[in-house]
Amino acid sequence: MKFLSFLAQYISNPRSVGAVLPSSSYLADKMIESIDFDNAKYILEYGPGTGVFTKKLLQHRNPKTVIVLFENNIEFYKVLEEKYKDVDNLYIYNESAEKVDWYLKKCGIPYVDYVISGLPFASLPKAVSHRILLKTSKILRKNGKFVTFQYTKAMKTFIEQFFSKVDVSIEIRNVPPAMVLCCSLEENLEGTYAI
Repeated sequence: MKFLSFLAQYISNPRSVGAVLPSSSYLADKMIESIDFDNAKYILEYGPGTGVFTKKLLQHRNPKTVIVLFENNIEFYKVLEEKYKDVDNLYIYNESAEKVDWYLKKCGIPYVDYVISGLPFASLPKAVSHRILLKTSKILRKNGKFVTFQYTKAMKTFIEQFFSKVDVSIEIRNVPPAMVLCCSLEENLEGTYAI
């Protein structure tokens, strides 16, 4: 998707798009660096937008790994559907990540190894962010990871309510520079939600 199309989506949906520009390749590399691609069975991505992180996930994944994308913006969803229509073990839903548990049950996925998120939690309604983060903490397997990026430190404290460990790194080669949060719940157990 060209820059002007991305900008148009930002202007018409600033709360859900959250940025004027797509994420950089440098940020994408940092977002996926904690993933053990050889052993990951299930990876989710929230808010893939135009697919900058998705591209990296597909480049590195084991072909048997299932990847599920949740994109609430219909225009971005259409772009992703067209771009990845022939890719095996990739499921794309035009839906909010708030419904992640329902869709995992539908797909028969018992737990998740990694969740990569491009959602702008700082601009989403707090109740929506709360539901997404709570459900995410429940679907991750033991030592699974939730990785997100934000443009402000304000969300770190909020996210720490849901994860016992939050490691922070900065990627300055992004416009604007982004803070990457790699979150885990060390006490979590596989399959904590009912199938």
